[in-house]
Amino acid sequence: MGELLGFAAVGSLAYAADLGLFVWLRGPAGLDPLTAKALSFLAGCSVAYAGNALGTYRHAAARGPRQYVIFFAVNIAGALVQLLCIAVSHYGFGFTSPRADTVSGAGIGMALATVLRFWGTRSLVFRGEDRVGSWTG
Repeated sequence: MGELLGFAAVGSLAYAADLGLFVWLRGPAGLDPLTAKALSFLAGCSVAYAGNALGTYRHAAARGPRQYVIFFAVNIAGALVQLLCIAVSHYGFGFTSPRADTVSGAGIGMALATVLRFWGTRSLVFRGEDRVGSWTG
């Protein structure tokens, strides 16, 4: 349970960093939305990686550029899950209201992406040799 709570706390901080930086880059910094989102996503991933490496998975042996690249790939996969949920809802089922897009992307998509990110972070990035098949470490 501690692993899951640590992962959630780090994810909350990363989300806040991503959102705060995006708002600043879009507003006072005056960047276009795609550049602002790309930079804020990269910053959020970096905060999440550092928080997980130094906190949640501090006992994992391997850390470094290779693990960061894998972590970044897992987070991109999570973002794609969210986009897929919006695409299916909006274009597949015809739920085109802003509320439906929010529910499918930020609700259902975020929940599914979080499960994927937890599994990927635990299994591919900070895998422990002493954890065999356990979700709680």
